[in-house]
Amino acid sequence: MATLLPPPKRQKVYHGVPEPEAEPKAAVPNVVVQFVSEDDGTPLAPSINVPADLTRDSLESLVNRLSKVSEDPVPYSFHVNLPEKDATTGQPTRLVISKSIQEDLFAPANSKFSSEDIIVIQCSPQSVFKVRPATRCSSTLSGHEAPILCASFSPTGNLLATGSGDNNARLWNLDTETPSHTLEGHKGWVLCVEWEARERKLATGGHDGHVRLWDPKTGKALGDAMKGHSKWVTSLSWEPIHINPSNPRLASSSKDGTVRVWATQSRRCDYTLGGHTASVNVVRWGGGGAKGTGVLYTASSDRTVRVWDAASGKPLYTLKEHGHWVTTLTLNTDFVLRTGPFDHTAKKPSSDEEAQKMAQERYSKLISNVPELLITGSDDHTLFLWSVFGPVGEAPGGTKSIARLTGHQRQVSHVAFSPDGRWAASAGWDSSVRLWDGRTGKFIATLRGHVGPVYRLTWSADSRQLVSASKDTTLKLWNLKTYKIHTDLPGHTDEVYCVDFVADKVVSGGRDKVVKM
Repeated sequence: MATLLPPPKRQKVYHGVPEPEAEPKAAVPNVVVQFVSEDDGTPLAPSINVPADLTRDSLESLVNRLSKVSEDPVPYSFHVNLPEKDATTGQPTRLVISKSIQEDLFAPANSKFSSEDIIVIQCSPQSVFKVRPATRCSSTLSGHEAPILCASFSPTGNLLATGSGDNNARLWNLDTETPSHTLEGHKGWVLCVEWEARERKLATGGHDGHVRLWDPKTGKALGDAMKGHSKWVTSLSWEPIHINPSNPRLASSSKDGTVRVWATQSRRCDYTLGGHTASVNVVRWGGGGAKGTGVLYTASSDRTVRVWDAASGKPLYTLKEHGHWVTTLTLNTDFVLRTGPFDHTAKKPSSDEEAQKMAQERYSKLISNVPELLITGSDDHTLFLWSVFGPVGEAPGGTKSIARLTGHQRQVSHVAFSPDGRWAASAGWDSSVRLWDGRTGKFIATLRGHVGPVYRLTWSADSRQLVSASKDTTLKLWNLKTYKIHTDLPGHTDEVYCVDFVADKVVSGGRDKVVKM
């Protein structure tokens, strides 16, 4: 049987009216584009003349073809810096190219660019893996009998620990999203939980001034509580795996103005740091230092930040530029130190030596371009960016800050570096989240959407997503290309105190006593 062809399309009839002429296409100008590296401003390719409506993906393949940095194509994000005088306070200081140069730079009514300009496009390589955005609540876990004050995923993301005002910490299995163990022993609220970077131990600090160690496999306590602090424990930090892979020590800061460093094998206090004159709010164990033996950073309510040699406990620097309590502190190496040898490839080290080597490789790669930096946030509404130790082999940065980050209208509650160290985000009691350049401290944009103070922030492992938790009972996932809300994550019935993000799971806990994933 012969195949029947479909009937021809009926021509449009204009009923005696002449057919209107097709609208001529608007001429697209050509522009001269210069691709430069965001890290150091070096050109990645020679200047090139391209049509202004070339799409973002075409720009990416063009820069990969011209630069020949690696055989595999590198995913880039592109932006153009606004001229300094045009970057008004509160407005973004850079324009992200998400569609094309024509649409993103020339089309806006108040555009500062024209086709006569040489467009300098800043290229920043993106991570080679991508985290799926969180879109829904997969489970609501109850069990705690009081508000949940802290939550932390283990480095591999297989386990979760939460601490609560009911004097208990709990462990949760993330494969089944069910509770696995209840850790009982503290005589006061559990204020902080911190995982050792190889997931062998969990440390908790409480309102009773005690620090306890737990075995996450069995949920049993490893010996008695480590006692010494006379007031409650405010934060905990483990020694990095690339410095001490077999028995990392633990640092605890307290409201009593001291920091204690504990040998976890003997559960004895190695030494006490007693230079602050008021509560020590945060302690961080950095992997840098002059000899690479590690340093301790402490932020206190006496308005200072102190840097100590972790091997001997000697004071190295005192940073005094804040005008009020210093309540939050972050390092650009935080993520790498916290996850140690574990990365997105899910390789597991078989021995301490292998774990040390893997952790050292990750740490060295991150600080190859830029030294270990820290940002401190305070109740004086400002943040400071510091580089205490300069690049390897160069003079140290010293006690003068690189930049003062201003813009928050009220106290800064939390600051966090992205895992790749390129960005920093700060949350404040003014209901806003602000984005900063992690290397220069320059303001990038304000993320608005919360209607109550923002308490905590957390980044995804690929540095492309940011989640904030607020007093307004919601979490918000932000789109860092448009600086607007990507997804609203409601569900809590009261204030959200803690949030953490690992793999493609976000966990949150708060005053309503439930854990949501």
